[in-house]
Amino acid sequence: MDSIAAIKSISSDVIRQAIDSNEKLNNVQTGSFDSIYSSMIQNINETSDLQNNLETEEIKFALGLADNTNDLTVAQQKASTALNYTVAVRDRLLDAYKEIMNITI
Repeated sequence: MDSIAAIKSISSDVIRQAIDSNEKLNNVQTGSFDSIYSSMIQNINETSDLQNNLETEEIKFALGLADNTNDLTVAQQKASTALNYTVAVRDRLLDAYKEIMNITI
């Protein structure tokens, strides 16, 4: 967390969002199931929004309404990163669930 705290003075929205996400993750790690669940719902909603934004950019580009490929590429990368993150979190949750189910009482 020290490496992220060192760049707080940079005025980039992406970096601020990363810092906020890191702080939320730290809060979730010490929180209850309810906070973890609401964090996952928010993550899924953000991923869905990024996928929808990508689809909009693709349609604009295909119809010739946008000739700037940069917007399309940025939307693709954001959607891809968000989806990969969501899948990784899902896999970790499933692994944790399997481990809990294997605990003998």
